[in-house]
Amino acid sequence: RLKAKDVVLDIVHEVARRCPLPINETTSVAAQSWILHTQISDELVASARHPVVICDRSVLDNYVYLLLSGGRQAGLDALVGWWLRTYDRLVYVPIVSEPQADGLRSTDVVFQQAVDERLQRELERVEAPVIRLDERAREGWLDLVENEIWSLIVPPQLPLL
Repeated sequence: RLKAKDVVLDIVHEVARRCPLPINETTSVAAQSWILHTQISDELVASARHPVVICDRSVLDNYVYLLLSGGRQAGLDALVGWWLRTYDRLVYVPIVSEPQADGLRSTDVVFQQAVDERLQRELERVEAPVIRLDERAREGWLDLVENEIWSLIVPPQLPLL
């Protein structure tokens, strides 16, 4: 929708799908560290080439898996906190259905809920602007996020023209 309105942007897709190490319930500090660093690398490349970057996941999403599997890691915790400041907005997408098998994603509902609960706790802990989508208003999610992005990229003088 934004590209159709001539917004020059790039999308950083889910990095975990490329991870050469076990993920989900069997993840490790090594796997999540690989995902975290690859995510940051992909975001650096995208932001060097495009004025707007939309990420399918944030570093915090990935870090939550590490927190669940290995607990806080001082160096990585600092890196995540520092990198979160590069995001203009985080968008929390609530669980609206059970996970569907796609060959990689975990289908364990209990695991999905544990990840979601920890993510919500971390979102409360960090100082980052968060758009929390309402699970009852799913049909308006795209409009809400698009309007928020427009508010960040449209020059304030534009309505005056």
